[in-house]
Amino acid sequence: MTKEAKEKETKKVKNKVDTAKMKEKKAKKDKKVKKVKKESYFEGVRNEIAKVKWPTKKEVFKYTVATIIFVLILVGFFVLLDLLMSVIKGGI
Repeated sequence: MTKEAKEKETKKVKNKVDTAKMKEKKAKKDKKVKKVKKESYFEGVRNEIAKVKWPTKKEVFKYTVATIIFVLILVGFFVLLDLLMSVIKGGI
């Protein structure tokens, strides 16, 4: 065998060894996965609720007023649309 052939053969063997070592390390790492204490359902819910940014009273009032105004505008639109349709149909 030539010197180059020997070097190629040596590289192949090193790659196989390195791959095997990497697989062993990964297997060991997977086994060492820490077991996390499982929290109960209600503890999880409590933790998530604590993360929620609740609106202030002022914001709630502002959103409520905006919703009521929007609903009144929609009611007015549909009343006018109904009146227009009844006039077109000749129902009044």
